[in-house]
Amino acid sequence: MTTATTPVPEASAGPPATPAAPASVSFAEAFRFWLKLGFISFGGPAGQIAIMHTELVERRRWISEQRFLHALNYCMLLPGPEAQQLATYIGWLMHRTWGGIVAGALFVLPSLFILIALSWVYLRFGDVPLVAGIFFGLKPAVTALVLHAAHRIGTRALKNRWMWGIAAASFVAIFAFDTPFPAIVLAAALIGHFGARRWPQVFALGGGHGSAKASYGPALIDDNSPTPMHARLSRSHLAKVLGFGIGLWLLAMAVLIALNGLQGTLTQMGWFFTKAALLTFGGAYAVLPYVYQGAVETHQWLSGPQMIDGLALGETTPGPLIMVVAFVGFVGGWLKQVFGPEAPFLGGAVAAAVVTFFTFLPSFLFILAGGPVVEATHGKLGFTAPLSAITAAVVGVILNLAMFFAYHVLWPQGFGGRFDALSAVITVAAAVALFRFKVGVIPLLGACAGIGLLSTWLLPLIR
Repeated sequence: MTTATTPVPEASAGPPATPAAPASVSFAEAFRFWLKLGFISFGGPAGQIAIMHTELVERRRWISEQRFLHALNYCMLLPGPEAQQLATYIGWLMHRTWGGIVAGALFVLPSLFILIALSWVYLRFGDVPLVAGIFFGLKPAVTALVLHAAHRIGTRALKNRWMWGIAAASFVAIFAFDTPFPAIVLAAALIGHFGARRWPQVFALGGGHGSAKASYGPALIDDNSPTPMHARLSRSHLAKVLGFGIGLWLLAMAVLIALNGLQGTLTQMGWFFTKAALLTFGGAYAVLPYVYQGAVETHQWLSGPQMIDGLALGETTPGPLIMVVAFVGFVGGWLKQVFGPEAPFLGGAVAAAVVTFFTFLPSFLFILAGGPVVEATHGKLGFTAPLSAITAAVVGVILNLAMFFAYHVLWPQGFGGRFDALSAVITVAAAVALFRFKVGVIPLLGACAGIGLLSTWLLPLIR
């Protein structure tokens, strides 16, 4: 008697098995990742977002592509550094309020400590030929970078003649009439708001990063994952977060007033950078003209050339580019001697920390208070007409900033002084490297710093 057997299919037959969803992530594991991200987040917002996408969506699968982009689109609508806000959002979604605070803080703190150290080196040894030569090469590179930023934002924002008109008007307003940056932002937002009612096709350009186009397998926070309890919309939660955030701001300001007086340098820095934090639509380059107007012209915490040097340092460190404000704070605290002439480093370090706190506090509030709203509106985020108009206006403002930097780099002693031909050559070469050959920021700055250093050795021999 024979027994019939059913053939067993080979292991290679059939489609590949679907990967399982990743296991839950502990707070300690997430902490280690956010700490690592704080030290490797180079490349500006585009590079930082790409790193998070690779790590969190593709490799670790902590969040799905669709949920990642939905959060990113919300962060793009906010003033403030979108990459830092995105990290805060994902950390909050995974581990509640403390998860968001840790993710957002670790995105910033490494950069703060590095910039404090570099700012001290800059002020302490800035006149040493070695350091001076490096910054001589960095200044033209920064001028090219700002011009490239205007082009990059403009290609995305200036999609029709109306947007070109807004950009041109904003340039004339700030260049010819020295119009404050907040007034330009407000005017552009009103144009976008009311213009969209009459000509919606002009202003409905969007501002997000598109829709999800890929799946990397099941994610811990997947497309259809239920919204966690802490992420559900609640008026009481909203009031509690806003109340705590505003109370924290008032407490910090009260401490500064008690220690430094209402007109003291630290108090004025806290108030000024609170306003700056609410105006950073379009990225750090957009708010730099406002920072220049206040920090250089009004309060005189630092000079124009020092502002250019600070931007160069900000470009070479991890973290959001808006961290250049820590350099502004350090230099202002050092030069204004907020703790007396015997403690310049302490004054600079405390000022840098104060500026960083007031710059990023609103970003945490936007996420911790507004996150539940976003979780309740998958695929329903509203039109971005005011944002589109603001972004167009930002192009004109950044172009004005590029001209300001070029003036200080090419005519160091003003138009009545000599024209710096070597700086002009480095500026043109850096622009060609960016526009034509798509050279990265770090290699570009390294090459220009090397050229500047070499020039300090060769020029005395030639002369």
